[in-house]
Amino acid sequence: MTVKEKIALFPHSPGVYRYYDSEGKVIYVGKAKDLHKRVAQYFVPQERLNAKTRALVAKIADAQYSVVDSEADALLLENNLIKQYKPKYNILLKDSKTYPWVCVTGDEFPKVFITRRVDKSRGNRYFGPYSSVMHARNLVDFFKELYPLRSCNLKITSEAILRHKFRPCLDFHIGRCKGCCIGKISKDEYNGWIDEIVRLLTGRGGEIIQHYKALMLEAAESLDFESAQIYKDKIQSLEKHYSKSVITSVASTNADVFSLVFDGMDAFGNFLRIRGGSIIQSLNLGFKTNIEETRESVLSTFIAEIESKFGALSKEVIVPFLPDVEIDGIEFKIPLKGDKLALLELSAKNAKEFHFNTLRQKEHTDPDAFRQGVMEDLRKALQMEELPVHMECFDNSNIQGTNPVASCVVFRNGEPSKKDYRKFKIKTVIGANDFASMKEVVNRRYSRLMAEAPDDLPQLIVIDGGKGQLDAAYQALAELGLTEKLTVVGLAKRLEEVIRVGDPYPLFIDRNSQALKVLQHIRDEAHRFGITFHRNLRSKSQIHSALREIKGVGEKTEQRLILHFGSVARVAAASEKDIADQVGTELAKRIKEHLNYEKN
Repeated sequence: MTVKEKIALFPHSPGVYRYYDSEGKVIYVGKAKDLHKRVAQYFVPQERLNAKTRALVAKIADAQYSVVDSEADALLLENNLIKQYKPKYNILLKDSKTYPWVCVTGDEFPKVFITRRVDKSRGNRYFGPYSSVMHARNLVDFFKELYPLRSCNLKITSEAILRHKFRPCLDFHIGRCKGCCIGKISKDEYNGWIDEIVRLLTGRGGEIIQHYKALMLEAAESLDFESAQIYKDKIQSLEKHYSKSVITSVASTNADVFSLVFDGMDAFGNFLRIRGGSIIQSLNLGFKTNIEETRESVLSTFIAEIESKFGALSKEVIVPFLPDVEIDGIEFKIPLKGDKLALLELSAKNAKEFHFNTLRQKEHTDPDAFRQGVMEDLRKALQMEELPVHMECFDNSNIQGTNPVASCVVFRNGEPSKKDYRKFKIKTVIGANDFASMKEVVNRRYSRLMAEAPDDLPQLIVIDGGKGQLDAAYQALAELGLTEKLTVVGLAKRLEEVIRVGDPYPLFIDRNSQALKVLQHIRDEAHRFGITFHRNLRSKSQIHSALREIKGVGEKTEQRLILHFGSVARVAAASEKDIADQVGTELAKRIKEHLNYEKN
């Protein structure tokens, strides 16, 4: 039976399907609300599929499925099978590191510490994981400050205490531990502290603060001011700690928050768990998509991964858009205002920061591979055939038509190549005509490049400006017969939209993508280089205007006068005889007449 014949028998039920290659290896696992309809979408005419999906379909030698009761079950089963088989074409987690957890041991007198290994077989309880080990350490340090817990590795039991098996350590003598190993504190009192720590870890700190306030008032009424002060200090410590983590300003909130940032085939996600208005868990995860996946599908994968790590989700889940599954008992919300929107924005900020740090780390560890990846993203975004390893950008600069100039900056492998920068004075255009100036400069640049280095033409030309400047540049390239050899685009600054010749609709590249950042960098560099050149010309023109307008006064004569007298004003104030000593009688007379006329 062929694969097509086999999938024709798939039921119209929710479930998970698996594709196998000719060697019997699982190459893709997918979930579906309707198995029959979903799998049939892969076996359509090839032109409807993208390249990677076509490659997947070409390798499918067998298909199997598992029916489940609901979409939620399909999501969890898919997640488990992906972890088991690690299929080549699935969304895969990019993070392989183990995150830290806070562990509360199952001993009679429990310990609290940080670990990266989770082993619940001994009755230990784990809270986390935490994206930042520093956050976890600060949390454990806060517990030690609030509660004098033991830090030793002794197997402390009631029987061992009765037999006087242990001797107190230094922590007991300096007040860091109450000496549970020698019976100085009861099991009930010690475990009362542990219960409070667990409540803090699960976001119920408000309950403990209220409990301590009641105890403080009770102690004060009984004139036990020493105990009241102890409770007051604990309340202040708790309020100080929670002032850093309380998110909502009104009622307590219990929710889970997801956000995603996409960059090409990669996705960067942040998860926040909110309990009692406080963040008790935060985790960043990266995903790699190997075939075209919708953002809704990536979000579903993210949700399944978090559920497998942390257990059941909150009844309220805040998301930027709806996932492609429905889960019984869970309400997905897309907030538009208020505290919940603030939570989503906070999560999105964390996801963007995670994306940025990941790119920085990649750029630092392997800059060549990073730049190659950015160039590949730019090629895809602009739908180019060649990689844009050589890019050039043009910008015009003039103020009210004076000193019109243009700049050309060159990037190679995504980096500025300053030795190849060029600046142009506009020769054939009179007044402020950006379109004609752009056409002149592009024509001059590539006429010369074709004559001197025809093998060094760029793959991409970027024009700083809108449709008018782009059309003018394209006309110049068409006259030179270069339009088929390279790609030319315009980058409009107001909306950062990419304009293409003949396309009435602008191309919007993801604002967070490195591809757009490269285009912005080369555009800004061309603008900077052009403005600097224009400013220098304008300054030089203004400095020379007063004396150089006089017939017979050249650059050297002007320099001689300025060096001798100090300024043009002092030249004007000097006697004709003093000026004649420097430049001769006849020229001194003309200078004096001109400067006196200018002054009047």
